Amino acid sequence: MLRRLQLAGQRVFLRVENLFNLAFGDRLNPLYYLGPIAYYMFWIVAASGLYLYVFFKTGVNEAYASVEYLTHGQWYLGGVMRSLHRYASDGMVLAMLLHMVRHFTFDRYRSFRWFSWLTGMLLLWLVYASGINGYMLPWDRLAQFVVAATAEWFDWLPIFNGALIRNFIFRNAVNDRLFSLLSFVHIGLPLGVLALLWIHTQRVPRAKTNPPLPIMFTLLAALTVLSLIKPAVSMEQADLGVAVTAISFDWFYLTVYPLIYRWSPAEVWLLTGGATLLFMLLPWLPPRLGFRKARIFHLMVHPDNRIVAAREGETLLDAGLREGLALPFECRNGGCGVCKGTVLYGAVDYGAYQASVLSEQEKNEGKALFCCATPLSDLELEYHSAAAPGGIPVGVYTARVQGLRRLADDVMQVHLRLVGDAKIRFYAGQYLNVLLDDGAKRSFSFATAPHETGLIELHIRWVKGGRFTTHVFTEMKEGEVLRFEGPLGSFFLREDSDKPIIFVAGATGFAPVKSMLEYAFHAGLKRKMLLYWGVRSKKDLYLAHLPQRWEQEHANFRFIPVLSEPRPEDDWQGRTGLVHEAILQDFPDLSGYQIYACGSVQMVEAAHPAFMSRGMSEDDCFSDAFRLAPRLGHAPPQADMVRLGGPA
Repeated sequence: MLRRLQLAGQRVFLRVENLFNLAFGDRLNPLYYLGPIAYYMFWIVAASGLYLYVFFKTGVNEAYASVEYLTHGQWYLGGVMRSLHRYASDGMVLAMLLHMVRHFTFDRYRSFRWFSWLTGMLLLWLVYASGINGYMLPWDRLAQFVVAATAEWFDWLPIFNGALIRNFIFRNAVNDRLFSLLSFVHIGLPLGVLALLWIHTQRVPRAKTNPPLPIMFTLLAALTVLSLIKPAVSMEQADLGVAVTAISFDWFYLTVYPLIYRWSPAEVWLLTGGATLLFMLLPWLPPRLGFRKARIFHLMVHPDNRIVAAREGETLLDAGLREGLALPFECRNGGCGVCKGTVLYGAVDYGAYQASVLSEQEKNEGKALFCCATPLSDLELEYHSAAAPGGIPVGVYTARVQGLRRLADDVMQVHLRLVGDAKIRFYAGQYLNVLLDDGAKRSFSFATAPHETGLIELHIRWVKGGRFTTHVFTEMKEGEVLRFEGPLGSFFLREDSDKPIIFVAGATGFAPVKSMLEYAFHAGLKRKMLLYWGVRSKKDLYLAHLPQRWEQEHANFRFIPVLSEPRPEDDWQGRTGLVHEAILQDFPDLSGYQIYACGSVQMVEAAHPAFMSRGMSEDDCFSDAFRLAPRLGHAPPQADMVRLGGPA
């Protein structure tokens, strides 16, 4: 039954949104910006409310007179501000209600989204309370009705036990302190709304809090015209000695108030309280029980070459944005097609979207709308980046092989020199993609520090069966021409912290770490830095003399090599075992450190939860891993640089 209701609601939304697309275009469809419009309405309410507060006087007689002065004596500004205040409040309620209905209809309120759903419900109640409180301030007949009805309704609660309505039986019972209290509440509640709005949007990656400028200007103009054509005015001044028999009603805020006089207060409380409880429990109600732990899928994302996690039911867009990927997007509702990307491997649920932006042929070609599609398995994805990682534009370069040096049985040091006068900028830790003739790409980190403007250094590990790496080790000669694109990747040294740094390198994961350390020494970073380099045997420490020399030259640097399978001939007296376990032995508390980890997927997958258990902050974990095609069957078996977890 619930699913049929949601499917029917989806059809209604999609049809109405399609009509709005025809009228406004898919980039300016207001139905795609319901949340930002609610935010925008709040700011209009706040700005107009501040102006009104300057002239409002908190007194039994002064309150009504000051509002009348604003409405009629200052109609050209005060009157418009009052009307804007009223109509923007109604607009905020309408936008919030449609926003919540859409999320319910499209089943985006369960599992990990429960927090956003609950804070949304609390926001709605706070906005209602603030608006109802606002109707009390002008002290006209409508205010008298709202005050008396609210008092009678709340008097049913045992905490009040009939005490509230006694304050509004006789004329002399109302004094100036009431309006001071009402004004205080009317300021305090919006502050609570603003704080909760901030909390509500923090769980949504890259949440937009403002609609596009054309929508903002159009809404403000429409509200202004409405304010001039049908200004908000007061009724006669409140008189507690005369019963209110007819009022101008606001159905946006005062929906349940007629029921107070048709039903008993207990029945009205049962309706509102029961409905609130029902809606707050929706994320955990059948047919899909929300307390079941969501599955985690892994997404291999190009061109970043990063592995990110996606929760069951989470859109590909949200998962990528949460990890800092520069995914393009606009409407987030399947209406504009800006977020369209390619699913190279795996299965997705395409979700609900406008058929005009994703055809069946495109789906057969692997296309999907990342704002609607959710993973059904581990995936490999490709998208056109909205911004270059690190802010440096990606370019295509031609270079010649300047030198080849075998550092170990399976590690080749390759030096490249750019052809002509070309220069490349990159951050320490980024990588490049070597472009092969058939369009394939092979990714390798810059082992060169960014300040070194001569040769580009790469450390290439021989992957048995790898076409390009086999060529490097068996056929490549000096003078050979290569084309590559770069810089790429978001694994690079951050300089906005003074925390000590622990670098974790596995095998040729030393390459980007070398780039970062050489840059750090050049830049004069004084932070304490430690390098744990984990390899199998001593011969795999292919440039061990470099960190040993750095340790002698820089008092703030330490080098700790770790061998997992030392050979008898190594005569090894140093640390043994897994590299991340050595760190755990040395640091029972990692909360005060930043960690940069680069190595195999298995190493990083084992290290990440272990480091988190020792207090490491997610914001202080930066990691890359060499992809060995673990579960992503489409991936070729070569050493590609990928990033696993942590912030961008």
